[in-house]
Amino acid sequence: MLIISKMNSFFSNFSFPEIVLFALFTFFYYCYLLRKNRAHFKPTAPRPSGAWPILGHWPLLQGSDLPHLMLASLADKYGPIFTLGIGKSSVLVVNSSKITKELFTANDSSLCTRPSLASPKILAYDLAFFPFHPGGEYWRQIRKITIVKLLSSSRVERLKYIIIQEVEASMKEVYQTWKMDSQKVVEMKELFSNLNLNILLRMIVGDKYFDGEEKQGLRFQTRITLFLRYIGTLILRDAAPFIGWMDVGGYEKAMKGVGDELDGFLEKWLQQHKKKKCLSETKEEDDETDFMDAMISFLNGKNLEGYDADNIIKATCLSMIAGYETVTVVIIWALSLLLNNKHVLNKAKEELDKHVGKERLVSETDISKFIYLQAIVKETLRLQPPAMIPGPRQFSKDCTIGGYHVPKGTWLMMNLWKIQRDSTVWLDPMEFKPERFLTTHKNVDVRGQNFELLPYGGGRRGCPAMSLSLKMINFALASFLHAFDISTLANESVDMSVGKGLTNKKLTSLEVIVSPRLPSCCFE
Repeated sequence: MLIISKMNSFFSNFSFPEIVLFALFTFFYYCYLLRKNRAHFKPTAPRPSGAWPILGHWPLLQGSDLPHLMLASLADKYGPIFTLGIGKSSVLVVNSSKITKELFTANDSSLCTRPSLASPKILAYDLAFFPFHPGGEYWRQIRKITIVKLLSSSRVERLKYIIIQEVEASMKEVYQTWKMDSQKVVEMKELFSNLNLNILLRMIVGDKYFDGEEKQGLRFQTRITLFLRYIGTLILRDAAPFIGWMDVGGYEKAMKGVGDELDGFLEKWLQQHKKKKCLSETKEEDDETDFMDAMISFLNGKNLEGYDADNIIKATCLSMIAGYETVTVVIIWALSLLLNNKHVLNKAKEELDKHVGKERLVSETDISKFIYLQAIVKETLRLQPPAMIPGPRQFSKDCTIGGYHVPKGTWLMMNLWKIQRDSTVWLDPMEFKPERFLTTHKNVDVRGQNFELLPYGGGRRGCPAMSLSLKMINFALASFLHAFDISTLANESVDMSVGKGLTNKKLTSLEVIVSPRLPSCCFE
């Protein structure tokens, strides 16, 4: 009674409207506190057992199993979304197209950053390598200049003559090899690796390495392969920085060696370009200027966000050159799948013969007519994307994903192997069936707008080189399949084993016997 009396005495000092306002304020403040407390206690995604003290699940990712298969088995047990621990960091692992839609629609603005990993710091100029740069103004500016000067539709259109010249030269080289020995085995990984590297080197540094410098070119290729293997590796320093000096496995020492060797190649090209620029009387860029020249003009010796101009140029050119391996990976998987599915290969040849005939090589203008071939490329990208687990991203603010609370700073890993084989989305998901992209999935594309198929990633951090990559893949694959019949030794099935690393590289070689499908005049 005393409390009620005091309350009456207290409210008697206020008018009725003031009491109503006070009551409303109290009500809304209570709702705010309730919502805040609920957010604080939102459930988080399930965390698999087996985490180690201090290191968390880091040892799990270092095991003998391929990471995408290990994560897929965890998804079968814990559901399509779960959380791993890498040291103090939480990692949200997504295995569902339904969840990826949430990521790249309502939450895309929160996923423009990447965690600062040790491998790109060591390998690529202290994160000046923009694909793995955490984000912000530096990332935006370098991505913009890269798109404008190399990857835009108009720029790719102007540079397509390089693709055409190199593909035709490669086809003629294969023909000459066949003329000398019709039973000689051709190693496809080597053939297309050389081809794609030459294309990108011409676009980026204005020259190709396979003109009398085969040994140097081979060394450069092997270092790029190691670079892409290491840059996708989570090392001890990522999980436990305070004991990272132990360098378990010797990864850091190996990374420094690879980074130094690649820097030697890039520094040589950079100094050649600077010397050429000093000697040139032309001050304005023209359409034939390569990408390294464009970067030199853009920076004009100025540092950017604390990075040295020369290191920015080398890091950015390296990011583009390294793309040759991802293009090669897709072509090799496409050929492997076709050799294991001869009925699809024969149907592709029928389409090529229908639109091109057998009196000339494929023209770039023919590509849009090859509907079935484009379906083959899509199906290859579904089953064998360039990376099964793309580089991790980081949430820049608290989000709710799949009904779970995801705190700011959480890393994101997408398991494309599981997403693109989801049996609720794809009929016979493990089978190679290009026809699905002519029927049930006719309107599904690979450009990041269909969340069940994301071989180039999604959202604002999706791969900016997608259009160039697809142009190279489609033209090279169509040209080769139209020009040559191919078969494996003794018509054996192709081994589909996958290697470790950032790129989804075929573990074993792809050796085939070729024979021309066209008259000799086409190769002169």
